[in-house]
Amino acid sequence: MTPRSIAGRLAILGIALITSVAASAQTSGKQAPPQASPSSPAGSSQAAAAQAVPSQAVPSQAAPAQAAPAAPAVSGPAYDIEVVVFRAKTALGSPENWAAETTATATVAGGEASSGSGAAGRLLTVLPPSAYRLTAIEARLRTSGTYEPVAHAAWVQTASAWGTHDGFPLESLGINVPGLAGVIFLERGEFLHLGMTLNYTMQDPPAGLNAPPGTTFVMNETRRVRFFQRNYYDHPAFGVIALITPERGPRPPGR
Repeated sequence: MTPRSIAGRLAILGIALITSVAASAQTSGKQAPPQASPSSPAGSSQAAAAQAVPSQAVPSQAAPAQAAPAAPAVSGPAYDIEVVVFRAKTALGSPENWAAETTATATVAGGEASSGSGAAGRLLTVLPPSAYRLTAIEARLRTSGTYEPVAHAAWVQTASAWGTHDGFPLESLGINVPGLAGVIFLERGEFLHLGMTLNYTMQDPPAGLNAPPGTTFVMNETRRVRFFQRNYYDHPAFGVIALITPERGPRPPGR
């Protein structure tokens, strides 16, 4: 074999090897396209598209609304109570040792045995002046020259058990008089009783009582009451007129 023929065969063999290697690289060397990084523009658009896809909405379980607590039931019948508190301009009694009157012995008229129940009355509402029935009495006291009305109030309540003395402070009944404090209570056993324990500190006590300025007068009295009758609670320095009736309830307009 001549040198030229050997060189020609070597050249053909080299070309064949190069062609087969290239073909193998094309068939077995395919790579997946590179993933775009989040920092690249393509990555940013893909992330935005992924965020734009809404997730499956999960229905929220709303907590059931709490029902408002029911108002406690009224125990027993209700009564309208109206009082006019007045003070004396002149002495209604003889001078006493008022400095020793820090307490007063309770006076109970028409007493009875305890009912054995400890039920407490409930204050249902304070009535407006348009519901007053003792307006004419207050006017007569004011023009008498002997008495001076200092408070007028009315309210609706149920009764406490007899003997409990469970009542309401004057402030809760709409009575706010400087120096006047205490409790008014309505009790029911076999009969109906209205009582009050009141302290009245006066800077200008009624003349003739020999009481210095700042004297505290005390009233502690309970008495049996009847409907539609005026009841008088007396003291040498001040007094109370009270009226008790069954609850009237809402009235038609204009009446």
